[in-house]
Amino acid sequence: MPDGSERRDIQAEEGQSLLDVARAQGIEEIEGACEGAMACSTCHIILSEADYDKLNEPSESEEDMLDLAYGARPTSRLGCQVLVTEEMENMEIRLPRTTKNLLF
Repeated sequence: MPDGSERRDIQAEEGQSLLDVARAQGIEEIEGACEGAMACSTCHIILSEADYDKLNEPSESEEDMLDLAYGARPTSRLGCQVLVTEEMENMEIRLPRTTKNLLF
């Protein structure tokens, strides 16, 4: 979790976005203010380099939104844009300590 205090093992269906998985699991710390429309960066997640390399490249639009994310790193993604695949088994996903919600 953002403060490092909690680790959860999560079950997910292939094809679900990580934002939808987090919501289904009651993880409120991943906001998704734009409802997955890629118009904010409140579903910002951070992956290890090895896990990041397992995913498809982010789109230019996603990279633009990540430029607005608090604490973005080279291995940051938007949870609404990452779909669960079998290759993601045992993947560790970190949440940033805070997010920027630029939607009004």
